[in-house]
Amino acid sequence: MQVFKFGGASVKDADGVKNMAQVLRVVGCRNTLIVVSAMGKITNAIETVIHNYFNNKPELQSALQDVIKYHNGILLELFENDRHPVFKKVASLFDELKDFFDRNKSPDYNFVYDQTIGFGELVSTAIVSAYLNETGIANQWVDAREHIKTDSYYRRANVNWELTQQQVASQIDKDKLNITQGFIGSDANNFMTTLGREGSDYTAAIFAYCLNAQSVTIWKDVPGVLNADPRYFENAQLLHQISYSEAIELAFYGASVIHPKTLQPLQAKEIPLYVKSFLDPKSPGTIVGRGKNIEPNVPCFIVKKNQVLLQLSSLDFSYIVEENISEIFGLLHLYKMKVDVIQNSAISFSVCFDDLYHNLESLLQHLKAKFKVVCHNNVSLYTIRHYNDAAIQSLEKGKTVYLKQLTPETVQVVTN
Repeated sequence: MQVFKFGGASVKDADGVKNMAQVLRVVGCRNTLIVVSAMGKITNAIETVIHNYFNNKPELQSALQDVIKYHNGILLELFENDRHPVFKKVASLFDELKDFFDRNKSPDYNFVYDQTIGFGELVSTAIVSAYLNETGIANQWVDAREHIKTDSYYRRANVNWELTQQQVASQIDKDKLNITQGFIGSDANNFMTTLGREGSDYTAAIFAYCLNAQSVTIWKDVPGVLNADPRYFENAQLLHQISYSEAIELAFYGASVIHPKTLQPLQAKEIPLYVKSFLDPKSPGTIVGRGKNIEPNVPCFIVKKNQVLLQLSSLDFSYIVEENISEIFGLLHLYKMKVDVIQNSAISFSVCFDDLYHNLESLLQHLKAKFKVVCHNNVSLYTIRHYNDAAIQSLEKGKTVYLKQLTPETVQVVTN
């Protein structure tokens, strides 16, 4: 059994779906489960729909129609007959989405988000599955919500591994090509949950673990794992191989090519991960596996933008001790801040984090009761693995450095 994952860029339009089918013909897809993301930037578009539901009701239907129109355009390019059953299935899914907005009574943004955002994946897989069947690649559509069971931590759900293992092992037919959704699962009440943004890689790893898969391949629009994101850094290089631990480090620090949680289940069963280009499927790409030293051994650059940096000090210039730090972390947990780096001295404490849930103002009010607080919004956190002096100098040039932290293998810098 092998697991493939195709992201939104690979199925962003009709040509992308056709190319995906061609990739499967080139590399083979027997005994395969394929995880597919929402098409193109549809997750962002549905987030706009959700925003309008809460904050701009007059624009809700217009935003929803934009999503529907996008998919209908792809359908009309892929299927000559608009009476094909897939048109009805997609329309039914969108009717289900509309019905939720009409009948929902919950004011909880995170709950509403998780009940609606995954329709991008449900629709994309319905289209892909139908097109593959239409063009001679027989497959069955699988609802990930029936297999990946989680708790109810909406927008960042935790997997119930025992129950998920039971569901996958008993219901997935390994002898067939299976098409399923990334990013989504369901809780004990069968409400839809999500595994965190960009969680489709993690979905692939979950299925691979439960199926004892031979390998996982993530198909990207880049040749493999690069030492830097080419959108932000020049002269990015392909890494031919890296170890699980190195990939986990890169993912933890924010490397976008692999979701942070993806590697743990694969490492547990030593399932190799390949990252390849769907534009050049025969190229070797990058292999992530046990005992794979990084090759070539070059500095790896990672950037996380739109971060928040808080610099705290005591109001009476007393020491920042364990009790204070424990209280600060308790508040960060309470307001669901994802901490990326910390630094402390005798009388100060700095922390850089993601404000994913937009709770910054509430956190600041709480902290200002006990600490002097300096807040820097929209800063960037740069991380360099296997750094050298030249790499650090190139990174800091022309920037204001608010925080800098070095260990033998890693340097982290927070800048404007």
